[in-house]
Amino acid sequence: MVQDAETANVAAGLDIVDPGGGANLPRVRAYNERLVMSLVRRHGSLSKADIARRSGLSAQTVSVIMRSLEKDELLIRGEPVRGRVGQPSIPMRLNPDAVYSYGVKIGRRSCDLVLMDFVGTIRLQLHRTHAYPMPQDILAFIIEGIEQIETLLTQDQQKRVAGVGIATPFQLWSWAGETGAPKAEMETWRDFDLREAVASRTQHPVFLRNDATSACGAELIFGVGASYPDFVYFYIGSFIGGGVVLNSTLFSGRTGTAGAVGPLQVSDKNGKPQQLLKIASIFVLENLLRERGIDPQPLWYSADEWIDFGAPLESWIQLTAAALAQAIVSAASIIDFGAAVIDGGFPNWVRARIVAAIRKAAGELDLEGVVMPEIIEGAVGAQARAIGGASLPLFSRYLIDTNVLFKEAS
Repeated sequence: MVQDAETANVAAGLDIVDPGGGANLPRVRAYNERLVMSLVRRHGSLSKADIARRSGLSAQTVSVIMRSLEKDELLIRGEPVRGRVGQPSIPMRLNPDAVYSYGVKIGRRSCDLVLMDFVGTIRLQLHRTHAYPMPQDILAFIIEGIEQIETLLTQDQQKRVAGVGIATPFQLWSWAGETGAPKAEMETWRDFDLREAVASRTQHPVFLRNDATSACGAELIFGVGASYPDFVYFYIGSFIGGGVVLNSTLFSGRTGTAGAVGPLQVSDKNGKPQQLLKIASIFVLENLLRERGIDPQPLWYSADEWIDFGAPLESWIQLTAAALAQAIVSAASIIDFGAAVIDGGFPNWVRARIVAAIRKAAGELDLEGVVMPEIIEGAVGAQARAIGGASLPLFSRYLIDTNVLFKEAS
């Protein structure tokens, strides 16, 4: 399986803008257009004067770019804002219908396909549960799902699809034991190139990234990223994963696994060292329910429609919170994060209970010498992985790395 987004982009035959490389005039223009769209996306809407001030581009250059983007229907005009003197300013914003992209989330118990618009709103989605994911089943779900969604789109809308972004756990074959899947069948993932398989069956460019990293990217782009340039992110799915954001940029590290968080060593309720993923993951709740004779399948039908499972759910929340509090203290001891962001594949009311329990558990730890980050709820929600996947084609073709925006003039 291809495990690196940049490698996937090269394999797809797509140009990758290297900020350190040389630049000819067309490339400079393309970069400046991306910069303008990225600034507008970050701030919601901006006038020509605002963009010139924030980007450092001349007013004339900004005018040319904005006319071009408006002609291409990538930007649309807002209502004029009248000041005390002079001509009214006209804020420009991204046209939600300008571009669409597909996002795929592959989970160990379910799979999602979404169609997302240019501003991050999910327009259409499909959901499927499975006992465990198998390559050919996942491939069929993606291809058939795209075909099904495109029957609902006009020809013009179909032409505006930028690509397919896949958010998937890496090394799926290594989790057979925890998911109860046959090891021999899960081994088929080892030599299966999902990105290439999808690319060979669709006309759209295809990108692939780790699922938790994708969720963290979605939180950076569409969630709390505007308020917190540095945060550690935890996404509680079938297995917990996460990410690290530094200077408003997703930090992947030397091997691309920075912020994986699952292998972090924490103490369980008996004081025994355990990996975080073996405590703060939904498969643990699944096992707790099964042990009490409660059907765990509703966990996977819809992340937004959990029922309150009572005592088993509360027990899991407390165990999860105690483990995450330790993980956050460990992370804060290394990097001075502004926030620890908690999200997952469950309803908002479950997330709120988990965050409240983490804050309480953290207050009971020895925090001498530790500057604790704010412990907050994520803003994107259960679809963060699919939204993060759908963002990949948009950033490839239309937007730029958020680190550039972090350095914008104030």
